[in-house]
Amino acid sequence: MPLIGISFLLAIQPQDFWWLMRVGQETIQSRAIPATDTISWSQAGQPIVYQQWLSGVILYLVYKSGGVMFTLLLRGILIAMTYAVIWFMAREVSTPRLASALVFVLGVATANNWSVRSQLFAYPLFILCLWSLLRWQNGDKKQVWILPVSALLWANLHGSFILPFVLAGAALVFGKGERKPLAIALAWMIPATLINPRGIGVWNYFIFMLNSPSDHLFAFEWAPPRNEGWQMNIFFAWMLAFAPLAAFSPRKLSAFEWVLYLGFGWLALTGLRYVIWFLFIAAIFTAALLSGWLRNSAEPKQIFPALNFSLGIFLLIIPLMFLPNFRERWMGNSAPVYEMTTTPLTATEWLVGHPQACSNLWADYSFGGYLSFAMPSCHPWMDSRFNAYPPGQWTEYLQISRAENWQAMFDREDINLLMLSNAAQPKLVEAVTSSPEIWCEEYRDEVAVIFSRCEAK
Repeated sequence: MPLIGISFLLAIQPQDFWWLMRVGQETIQSRAIPATDTISWSQAGQPIVYQQWLSGVILYLVYKSGGVMFTLLLRGILIAMTYAVIWFMAREVSTPRLASALVFVLGVATANNWSVRSQLFAYPLFILCLWSLLRWQNGDKKQVWILPVSALLWANLHGSFILPFVLAGAALVFGKGERKPLAIALAWMIPATLINPRGIGVWNYFIFMLNSPSDHLFAFEWAPPRNEGWQMNIFFAWMLAFAPLAAFSPRKLSAFEWVLYLGFGWLALTGLRYVIWFLFIAAIFTAALLSGWLRNSAEPKQIFPALNFSLGIFLLIIPLMFLPNFRERWMGNSAPVYEMTTTPLTATEWLVGHPQACSNLWADYSFGGYLSFAMPSCHPWMDSRFNAYPPGQWTEYLQISRAENWQAMFDREDINLLMLSNAAQPKLVEAVTSSPEIWCEEYRDEVAVIFSRCEAK
């Protein structure tokens, strides 16, 4: 229950949220997935692939129906589904108390991966696939139908749709269950991924993402993890503690379980984006290993099952008090809905009131993500879709943000309007402010500063 409350309190990060909703909005309005870039003006008309179109459609419909409250409620539901199944799996091999403790630690360690974006939809699918394969290994082959269904949905929701193939392939080679039903399910998974608007082209997108230079060079989630911050401390400590735990536990991992642990552990060490998948697996296997010592400990009996059920319902309701429109009544504005330093709410309101000024806009890339949905008519030079822009453009963006050769670039690109971040671009804000003969300040708040060319007035 605390994890659901935490998911309601986490602010919405703008980077992958707003442009994804823009894709969903365009898809619904035009009844076709955008095939060219309609967000930026620097790449306008260039071919682009939105494999995660269904995530965008769902987020847009939810946001349109109930605003940010429904959006956070959706995140809470997806998180609850994911971690509830993990608790159930840990409970099957250990005890309720141990399962609850591990899932809580897992939740706080992985909450930094709960951004409202397409990957959020993949978490429950991953856990359901893992659950079905572990059940298969224990002799229950009826659950393997989950695999092709998950593959079908996953291929339209997020680019990590290769993961159920990794799980099923490892089970087929190293698992102990009956291989024929699993092989049939695995065979059905391939055509299931082709049920999408691009057909077999969805696999070209997967290959493109694996080799996208802009993502690998500039997106922090593709970089190897560092032991910085308490959540990364938990990740590395868990990884280091697992080896002696596995060595001395009376319960031994199977070959299939070791392949999953080592394989996803290696992935987690190569990129931050893989850490959460590894920790999902580590939590379940940790419960199994600890059960070798704790399984025989006495568990409290349910003397009053009706009371326990009522208490469970009550505890499910409590997190709802952390949703927007409810929490303001007792928390005030202490928990902002949006990540304020990267979401230019009031600056965008100024642009909406001065649409004629929005010409050849150069903005902080996270601001561009918000503008893509909040003011579609105002196209930024670039936004937070890393793979939509070549490495050279990202390199130049970073140089400009550091106030290096900025005026020459703005002249070359005929930039007329700037929307700069006080938090991310302080040197550039200072440099432009020091050029009042060229740039006139139009608007300023704690988050953003807007400049226009003086001669353009």
